Amino acid sequence: MTDQPPALSRRTLLAGLSAATIVPVFRIGDAAAAPAHKSVVIRAAPGSVVLKPGAAALTRPSLTLDAPALTRGDEVAVQFDNQLDQPALLTLRGLDGAAAAEPLVKTKPVPAGGTDRFLLTLRSAGTLMADLRLTADAGSAPMPALPLVVREPEPPQADGDQVVLIEDFRLGEDGKLRPSGVDVGATPWLYTVNGKPSAEFTLRTNGRFRFRFINACQRNVVALRIEDHNVWVMALDSQPAEPFLARGGALVIAAGGRVDVLIDALKPPGSSAAITLHDGGKPVPLARLVYSGEPPLRPAPLPQPAPFPANGLPAQLPLGGALRTELLLGALVNAQLDWFAPDKFNPAAGPAFQVKRGRTVVLALTNHATYPMVFHLHGHHFRLLDRLDDGWKPFWLDTLAIDAGQTQRIAFAAEYPGLWLIEAYAAKWSEPRLVRSYLVT
Repeated sequence: MTDQPPALSRRTLLAGLSAATIVPVFRIGDAAAAPAHKSVVIRAAPGSVVLKPGAAALTRPSLTLDAPALTRGDEVAVQFDNQLDQPALLTLRGLDGAAAAEPLVKTKPVPAGGTDRFLLTLRSAGTLMADLRLTADAGSAPMPALPLVVREPEPPQADGDQVVLIEDFRLGEDGKLRPSGVDVGATPWLYTVNGKPSAEFTLRTNGRFRFRFINACQRNVVALRIEDHNVWVMALDSQPAEPFLARGGALVIAAGGRVDVLIDALKPPGSSAAITLHDGGKPVPLARLVYSGEPPLRPAPLPQPAPFPANGLPAQLPLGGALRTELLLGALVNAQLDWFAPDKFNPAAGPAFQVKRGRTVVLALTNHATYPMVFHLHGHHFRLLDRLDDGWKPFWLDTLAIDAGQTQRIAFAAEYPGLWLIEAYAAKWSEPRLVRSYLVT
């Protein structure tokens, strides 16, 4: 019998998320007309999901991808087909400067049976997520998510590359799926990995394997604990980081966040190890690493990994002349009408702040809610500043969870002109998504 790891409280999850030990792939920008584009088709259609082994499949929308292998520098023509019986709005998370794909600003919900098209340039390599959730609260069922991978022109050394997409679900008393944004009482969370109740990932001794973990939960901040392995964190929210070992093999990921890791397979052939999910309740067995019975891939393990290739974000952010402003998150803000439900958002209503291109922006994010809040910045990646505002963590993010009553400060270089969204929502199934905007001139 093996001892179960202790459950992690929700506060512990958030503390881990904002710490340097583990906090938390890809920018796309507008593309000018070019003689050749790679075609990417994203299709929303009716689908199903099985939440427990042996259980019946439940109807829910699905997202599928039809695309060639994508590499940094590619120009792509994106087509979004909505084959659902309801409008759907596509959001691509991880893109910097992609004005043509900015939801509610340039793209609108696509009607049932409709199609949308736009051109993008893949400026960065990394792990992206596409989803239909921005305007889908209180709909017919939880909306899906889809991983998108843009590879480096010269990929880092790895003996395998595995996407791990984690989604969460809630059922009503009638056994049917309940959408996010509505109260479901105390019903438990159910999780899937790559669309299934659990998964096994095969390793080979002395190999090095890349895993792209994506928290595609509707609202939840989760921690993943990878048992008995060195886990090198290599990229967060689509951007390379200075490599560091995840403490205790634990990764804390906000909803919508992505973490790329390298796992060195140091156990003997035939071994196995658990990947456990923690959401503040009872630990959930999610997946297993299973070692092949084949001989080791090489005589000895590989040395410490080198950083992934940079994607061109600035090495320094001049904080001295930065535009500084505060954004209030949570319940107190709703009464002030500063934030809008996505279906009430009006691009002409006025941005939360306006900044000249090239200037650094420092945002103080203060959570007045009684629950953790998830903050997502469109258009730019940001640095998480140190508590004394005299430096930053050695990684970039586009998504951040902020504990109740806490303030976090972030900074970014306003590089891309245009109007960009800001999203915020409580890490609670029934709470609404809220949006504002900011303007770079």
